[in-house]
Amino acid sequence: MNKPLYDYFTNDHRRIEAFLDKATEVSGKIDMGYYHHFRTGLLRHIKMEEKILFPAAQRANQNIPVPLAAKLRLDHGALTALMTVPPDDEVIKVLRHVLEKHDLLEEEPGGMYDICEKLTETQTEEILKHLDAVTEVPVHPPSTFSFVLDAAKRSLARAGFDYDAILSM
Repeated sequence: MNKPLYDYFTNDHRRIEAFLDKATEVSGKIDMGYYHHFRTGLLRHIKMEEKILFPAAQRANQNIPVPLAAKLRLDHGALTALMTVPPDDEVIKVLRHVLEKHDLLEEEPGGMYDICEKLTETQTEEILKHLDAVTEVPVHPPSTFSFVLDAAKRSLARAGFDYDAILSM
């Protein structure tokens, strides 16, 4: 079955994951060059979903939000918050866990990408053009202030994730 939007976004997931894998290739050491590409890639991906894909699906759905979008937006907030803290083994473990759960909601049969594909099938080419034009999100260096990690933990909790529980898995 031809699924250009599904393929576009799942291929981008794999591209972003590859940067995270390269950044963490050496145990106990994070390659900040690859991690920067991971951060900017993930934030651009979230931007594409939040600014283009989800709104297009909502418009095609008689302006009714796709129910799954609310959970995915909470996940996006949590992932974005994690992008503000310095990466270490704990942050990476939590990131990988959240990404695994989040990506499944988008990629599984009947998930968000399938829903969006069906709702916007007459607009696919236009959406793909808009997606290709999305620019990278500028980022500042991660913040070492402890309150930033605390804020990220609260954002994770809003999305249904427990930072400390994930670390104990």
